[in-house]
Amino acid sequence: MKVLPSSLHRVVPALAAALLASASAVAAPPPDTMAQRMQACVACHGKEGRATNSGFFPRIAGKPAGYLYNQLVNFREGRRRNGTMAYLLDQMSDAYLREIADHFSALELPYPPPQTTHAPAALLARGEQLVRQGDAALGIPACAQCHGQAMTGIAPATPGLLGLPRDYILAQFGAWRTGERRAAAPDCMAQVAKRLSAQDVTAMATWLSAQPVNAGPAPAASAAANLPLECGSAAR
Repeated sequence: MKVLPSSLHRVVPALAAALLASASAVAAPPPDTMAQRMQACVACHGKEGRATNSGFFPRIAGKPAGYLYNQLVNFREGRRRNGTMAYLLDQMSDAYLREIADHFSALELPYPPPQTTHAPAALLARGEQLVRQGDAALGIPACAQCHGQAMTGIAPATPGLLGLPRDYILAQFGAWRTGERRAAAPDCMAQVAKRLSAQDVTAMATWLSAQPVNAGPAPAASAAANLPLECGSAAR
């Protein structure tokens, strides 16, 4: 019979305890919380849905719950086209989509610094004009009339436009123009997108992505006046 060296008499029990602890940790199920269930969203939308200031993926943390719910339904029903989103949402019920929307809407998290810096002054000026005043000659209402004077959205279903990557904003206007992105009729954003030139879309996206965002800006409780266009999504 072999006798273990004295040093191993101390190591073997410790190793056995470590293996048992490791096995227990592997066997223990993860906590069944919405935050844990939403880990699949992190790959694209960033930690806790806060996204980053680069790329095509929008921030979803803190958006109005009604807006998030509408977008989940739109992806599931094909009004918005994205293979990954459609696959993830295909078998989810309306009730569960509301739970997801409520979860991300309740998150109050810091925003990244503005993505766009050192943009031409003339481009920024045109973008701010369209966002704050619109262009009556082109039949374009101000973004602020629907998305709130602070551009942080309006409850329950109109999103804020600050803190979004410039390329994402450009891509969404392109999708509305081509019909790749649609909303419940009447689709007011599709109407606006088709009236805007490519230069004006670039100006708005540049100005919006150049604005700093204070931590945790909440959507306005209600619109200050009647909406300038009839929007099916706002009523859902």
